[in-house]
Amino acid sequence: MKTEVTPKEKLFQTATRLFYQHGYRSIGVDTIAAESGIGKMTLYRHYPSKDDLIIAYLRDSNRLFWDQFELITRNAPTSREKIQVFFEALQSYVLSPVCYGCPFINIAAEYPEAEYSGHQVALEHKQSVLARFHQLSEEAGARDPAALANALFLLMDGAYVAARMFGSSTRSPAISLAETAHQILEAYC
Repeated sequence: MKTEVTPKEKLFQTATRLFYQHGYRSIGVDTIAAESGIGKMTLYRHYPSKDDLIIAYLRDSNRLFWDQFELITRNAPTSREKIQVFFEALQSYVLSPVCYGCPFINIAAEYPEAEYSGHQVALEHKQSVLARFHQLSEEAGARDPAALANALFLLMDGAYVAARMFGSSTRSPAISLAETAHQILEAYC
């Protein structure tokens, strides 16, 4: 039996798609309301401001990232293999036509002000990813876990930027993402 989507869910799904594909500043509440078929009054009842909707989207993106990370890595027996399978999956994702980069990089680029709440949520997310890479690097026996974590972090975010710049083109530098991750792991472990 199909569950009916509530107006709040429809608004959120529409905003999510629009923010991810087109950016945050370029999408206004009028567009979200029109695309979702839900009135602005209802939108403001559920999300008092566009910023509230952006924050909800970023928090949900954080949850989805970690859910996917755990799903992708759960069967890898070692920390080193967890890193490798994550980058293999990331390569597949960033080379797909459904990838428009990273919502956290995108918000930081559009709202570079450190005090902006969306920027803060993005920073929290990125700090937690860096911390997880550091933990996995230590568990993998890296000679310099902090340096390996930094390299992996930069590789991941470079792949997201490549996705935004090159799309799913075979000319994307992300075409060798998994191999590059392997080489970095070899250099540090």
